[in-house]
Amino acid sequence: MARRVYCTYFDHNYLSRGLALYHSLQRHAPGSQLWVLCLSEACHRVLSALDLPGLVLCRLADFEAADAEVAATRASRNAVEYYFTLSPAWMLHVLDRERDAEWVTYLDGDLYFYSTPEPIYQALRDASVAITPHRFTPEIARMAKFGTYNVGWVGARNDRDGRRVIAWWRQKCIEWCHDYVDGDRFADQGYLDAFPQMSPRVKVTDHAGANLAPWNIGGHTIADADGEVRIDGKWPLIFFHFQGLRKDLGFFVFNSHRRYRAPFSRPVRQHIYKPYVDELLAIEESLTAVLEVDPAKPHHRSASLELKQAVIGTARRFGHRALQLLDIATGRVFVVFRGTVR
Repeated sequence: MARRVYCTYFDHNYLSRGLALYHSLQRHAPGSQLWVLCLSEACHRVLSALDLPGLVLCRLADFEAADAEVAATRASRNAVEYYFTLSPAWMLHVLDRERDAEWVTYLDGDLYFYSTPEPIYQALRDASVAITPHRFTPEIARMAKFGTYNVGWVGARNDRDGRRVIAWWRQKCIEWCHDYVDGDRFADQGYLDAFPQMSPRVKVTDHAGANLAPWNIGGHTIADADGEVRIDGKWPLIFFHFQGLRKDLGFFVFNSHRRYRAPFSRPVRQHIYKPYVDELLAIEESLTAVLEVDPAKPHHRSASLELKQAVIGTARRFGHRALQLLDIATGRVFVVFRGTVR
């Protein structure tokens, strides 16, 4: 079977998401290797202690020592812009060290797999590079300025064309990579629009279950079929991009659907978000003994307790309807209540 390698990067603040990505990938593509560029020492320390099979770790300092040209851009960019700059360089770094891999695929740290990625690769038999379109819904067509394609999944075959395109992308990000739109440029993402013109072997993935996300879910119908999420009645969900998901006040989990004018239906809540959030919470709980908590950082304990007591009081009077009303009223929040998502 073809050997496929994946790579990503994140720091200790993203540990639960990165580990959820790793575990979901192992469930649906068993034996896959995931290279992680650790953007903080705490991240490297925790992942090293876990010693998970198939997880290959690299310190940011070691990567920078190996690619001084990329490291030199750090002084002229903020942290987010510098991380964007790393995307193609990190991918090329892995390509250089995984010579027997057929494909090396970059994954954003907030992806989560629900089924095997095999259908994607089956459609790439004659391709050297794979990119996924945003598929913005008409309601948010204005966001096309951020690029036709999304960086969440970028794959390169370990051949001449694949390496050439990624090397070009790396060089362009070294020249300019900022967190704002400048003509047809935006961070590391705007450059993907040029990929199809660079080689006839660049493939745009058309599987609706690849990179389903808040910005395109409004263009599809989502249903559960015998425990499997189906898109438009036929496409299995392969992976979802949880961009914008955040936990606040220690009690509420916010999604970004409202920003993208996307629905947040019961099937989406129960069969896409609930498994992911449940796994995030379980991972966070398992990491408490490994992570060091900084006592100087505020944890909003009093505010969290106040909100929690208010919701518990409402729930006691109205039952689960109270939590459902919260969903309807805000359009963007659901409640993590005693380890469950409503």
